[in-house]
Amino acid sequence: MDPKLLVLFNRSGYAFYANPAGSITDAALSNDVNDDDSWDGVWENKATVNGDGWTVEMRIPFNQIRFPKKDNYVWGVNFRRMIRRKNEQSSFNWSPKTDAAIVSRFARLEGLRGISPGGRVEFMPYMVGQAQLRPSQAGNPFETGRRALGNAGFDLKVGLKSNLTLDATVNPDFGQVEVDPAVLNLSAYETYYEEKRPFFIEGASLFNNFGRGGVFMNANINWPQPTFFYSRRIGREPQGYVTEDGFARTPDRTTILGAAKLTGKLGGSWNVGWLSALTGREFAQIDQLGTRLRQEVEPLSYYGTVRVQKDIAEGKSGIGMMATGVVRDLSSDSTGTLAGILNKNAFSLAVDGWTSLDKKKDWVIGGWAGATRVEGSVEDILRLQNSSMHYFQRPDAGYLSVDPTARSLSGWAGRLNLAKQNGNLLVLANVGAISPGFDPNDTGFQYGGSDIINMQFIPGYQWTKPGKVFRYALVIGGWFRNYDFGWNKNWDGGILEFQGQLRNFWQFDTMFAYNPDTISKTLTRGGPLALMPSGWQVNLMLSTDSRKPVVFEFQGTTYQRARASEEWQGELSARWKPGTNVSLSVGPTLTIEKNELQWVTRVGDPLMTSTYGSRYVFGRIDQKVLGSEIRLDWTFTPKLTLQAYMQPFLAVGHYDAFKELAAAKAFAYNVYGGGTLGGGGTGGSGNGSTIAYDTASGAYTVDPDGAAGAAAPFAFGNPDFNYKSLRGTVVLRWEYKPGSLLYFVWTQNRADYANPGDLRIGRDLGDLFSAPGDNIFLLKVSYRWNI
Repeated sequence: MDPKLLVLFNRSGYAFYANPAGSITDAALSNDVNDDDSWDGVWENKATVNGDGWTVEMRIPFNQIRFPKKDNYVWGVNFRRMIRRKNEQSSFNWSPKTDAAIVSRFARLEGLRGISPGGRVEFMPYMVGQAQLRPSQAGNPFETGRRALGNAGFDLKVGLKSNLTLDATVNPDFGQVEVDPAVLNLSAYETYYEEKRPFFIEGASLFNNFGRGGVFMNANINWPQPTFFYSRRIGREPQGYVTEDGFARTPDRTTILGAAKLTGKLGGSWNVGWLSALTGREFAQIDQLGTRLRQEVEPLSYYGTVRVQKDIAEGKSGIGMMATGVVRDLSSDSTGTLAGILNKNAFSLAVDGWTSLDKKKDWVIGGWAGATRVEGSVEDILRLQNSSMHYFQRPDAGYLSVDPTARSLSGWAGRLNLAKQNGNLLVLANVGAISPGFDPNDTGFQYGGSDIINMQFIPGYQWTKPGKVFRYALVIGGWFRNYDFGWNKNWDGGILEFQGQLRNFWQFDTMFAYNPDTISKTLTRGGPLALMPSGWQVNLMLSTDSRKPVVFEFQGTTYQRARASEEWQGELSARWKPGTNVSLSVGPTLTIEKNELQWVTRVGDPLMTSTYGSRYVFGRIDQKVLGSEIRLDWTFTPKLTLQAYMQPFLAVGHYDAFKELAAAKAFAYNVYGGGTLGGGGTGGSGNGSTIAYDTASGAYTVDPDGAAGAAAPFAFGNPDFNYKSLRGTVVLRWEYKPGSLLYFVWTQNRADYANPGDLRIGRDLGDLFSAPGDNIFLLKVSYRWNI
């Protein structure tokens, strides 16, 4: 049984959890329904098991929860108990399942007098030692096989007045965080990784919830929801590259010289968040036969964001603002490399808000609007206009054009939401737009590019009272569509989903979606539009009774697009809890994909008039990805824990049936060496194209119209791959004093690339486990002074 104490201040608050073994955790509550478990308060508890059950006492210092100083207080409070063996949750203050609100439904705690939030100053210095063991490389003075590093810094937490907290860090180290998983990304867009560094995740909910206030329901069907602040930009891997010959060593991350953030409330109803960080200039070291050089690969940079939000009439309405900025000092870039690939400045400004349309807050309308502006050199802004985020160079987009003299780029975006989110009948309607010049990616994150007009309408119905078959069930269905700013229909379709919980506590979720023919503006990566044939998708999720010591979950999906692609994905995970203090989970996954239209390259050819003077080359890929995430969480005592994570990962892809787009805005391709896909066309294999592979050079040579034709032959490398990775982290954490920590960490990373295009599981796993690996051992100790 896990009890929970919840304390509220308007629509925000804190949650404190404990179990009979004495283990504890906590969370910050916001926006009435969100909980942020990254918040880490310093408090104590004692649990005792007796003949009648068990009891728990919690000691929570007032200076750990922010509230203004008053003569009399009225707080919200609730108590919950989860009985795992029954999957039963009991609450002191009941809230119906048809009600989306949580925090605002707490009971009132009155009569609080004579208390004070108190002062709060915490100083936490740290020291860390690190040993890196990796394979040596003959002749490379930077890879001798061993390297020892040390570091020191401190964190500072200060309570300002009564309900504001200032956090500061100088030269922080995050060596104890879990490694990022290996992924296969064949798209033109970067991979999103979750933030795991404690300084940045604690209290981040105010920044992350921009645009989501008031409207709790959320659906982003083919809508690349922009994130205005993505903290992993701070301290990222250097973005520059070495242009000199010789052996080189480039830092794996940018040094954070210092960072500070201010979070809390002003005036009782204004939520405030501010964060600033300064990252250092980074250099790659280069060795040219004993001569040492340095080249700058990351400039001195400032990152900042500010967020304010005001609740009105006890959360019935609200309004907020967010601004971000990054400023880079490119003045010392002697080669000019960084000035050609990095924006000098980037800023964003956005507002959000919501209002309830009725007294019960069943119907809510909300939304946000924002703008971005980036500045840089002519070379940098030209690169940005042609990047996958914008594709201004698309030859058949009459509303777009590339400005080769531009030194800045600006854009806007926004979304409007209407929702009925209480009761059995649910409704969600959205309309949003992202202009072609919008770009938040210097301080934020957006996947999938700009130039989007999105709309969706998704009604649903939920059954919250247990019946003969279901304890709970929800059915939703609706329609969605995307256009670009030239009103080409880029995405379209309908969706139907049914999810719920059976009487035996098994949970399920099944979904069907259909997409008619649409026009893609990204398939040719800056080239002309292309027709994408219709497709359909089916998802299924089934999980067993979560009360049991062993829980299984299956997730499967397939997407079928006639004549173009087929994809199958499956995951079977198992979680075993032999006791309240031990949890082991294993989740193998398998993906099989065959895609006729996997991007390969673009080749300029003025004879290819049907596609605006370029040949857009694709291949058929047969791709298989096999992986698994294995986690162990072991709580020896509430103060001593062990966490282990390991991910073996295999990704193999073989390309054949290379082809080129035969005509814009059509499903028509000429296959090199003979044949067509779709309608076919002229200027390619229809005129006797040939293709040959040279094993010595590893390159394909294509003559688009044969020896008798006028088109020039061209070549491209073999894109086959066989990527094998093993990543893992083991973290032993000891809280030897409240808030004071000692970490021992072992991180391993190994990879192998042999036998591209050919999957043999036994051989490939053998190659992976026998491949040389990088091993990092880290010891970190911090001490908390509560002043």
